[in-house]
Amino acid sequence: MKILLVEDDLEISGMLRDFLKTENFEVVPAYDGKSACEMFFSDDFSLVLLDLMIPELSGMEVMRRIREVNTVPIIILSAKDTDSDKTLGLGLGADDYITKPFSVSEVLARIKANIRRSTQYAAGFDTERPILSKGGLVMNLNDHSLLKNGNRIELTAKEFEILRLLMQNPQRVYTKEQIYSLIWKDAYLGDENAVNVHISRLRNKIEDDPRNPKHIITVWGIGYKLGDTADE
Repeated sequence: MKILLVEDDLEISGMLRDFLKTENFEVVPAYDGKSACEMFFSDDFSLVLLDLMIPELSGMEVMRRIREVNTVPIIILSAKDTDSDKTLGLGLGADDYITKPFSVSEVLARIKANIRRSTQYAAGFDTERPILSKGGLVMNLNDHSLLKNGNRIELTAKEFEILRLLMQNPQRVYTKEQIYSLIWKDAYLGDENAVNVHISRLRNKIEDDPRNPKHIITVWGIGYKLGDTADE
């Protein structure tokens, strides 16, 4: 597994690089946003560790450029620990957020978890949870069926995959770009219509009141997430 480590603090970069190498990861260091982008687009990485406060290009800009074309797991490393910072980072495309100072064992655990989730999703199955249950919705990943309060709901393949994505990651906000890239498996070219139409149709099928959705919530200015009221 090859990791792109984007961190301008030489001490932190060296510490993480040395530790992850002992865990059999290949670590490629970058110390500014410009070189990070050049390295990423000239190689193939399993995961990106990304500091936000880096020179040349900000971490957010690096993440934006990566997310335009790639869904590789991105873990933010940041001294900013407010809820708004975390929400913004996760909303713009990060898969995880680790606050400095941190332990290397925590970073390792997060790396393994995100790579595992990414690999399982890419393979088209969830080995640990073939049944997902949230707020009256029961999704069976084996036969691609959905029940709402015991009644079967017929979904198209794309509708099923969008809902599956949200139910498997209930705390995460997905941008329209991310949804399109993950579900359509193609580069997002700025056309929001496909995602908007599928979200609207999905809401019409699973919401009691599509104009006041409880399952698929719009996070204004960012994207969509599973509703907080749709708890198990």
